[in-house]
Amino acid sequence: MLSPAQAILRIEKEMARDFNAGKLDALLAHFHPRVVGFSSTRQERIAGRVAMRKTFDYYHQASSHMKYHIAKPQIHIFGEVAVATFYWTVELGTGRPRHAIHGRGSHIFARQNGKWLIVHEHFSRAH
Repeated sequence: MLSPAQAILRIEKEMARDFNAGKLDALLAHFHPRVVGFSSTRQERIAGRVAMRKTFDYYHQASSHMKYHIAKPQIHIFGEVAVATFYWTVELGTGRPRHAIHGRGSHIFARQNGKWLIVHEHFSRAH
């Protein structure tokens, strides 16, 4: 059996894999229906799983060759709440060198009925 930190790290890795593969339904299954968050590309708050899907659709339509990675994840558990922080990179294009955008992100998870779901997401670009 995985520890809570291991389970959340597994979710983060699955989400990167599913985003890169365009499996948005699998990706969105990790978000609470009433998730709220901030994107690195929009000023407005994103509220709800439907709005999160629109954001992910936008990214996939913006570039046909995109790869998302996370690095140096840290997981902090506070009972039924957890915070995952990480650095992210998005690579665009197919040539070398690829255009890379760097930033940092966080997910706040809440455990409901034994399942960890993201209730808040915050992504920002590095300056």
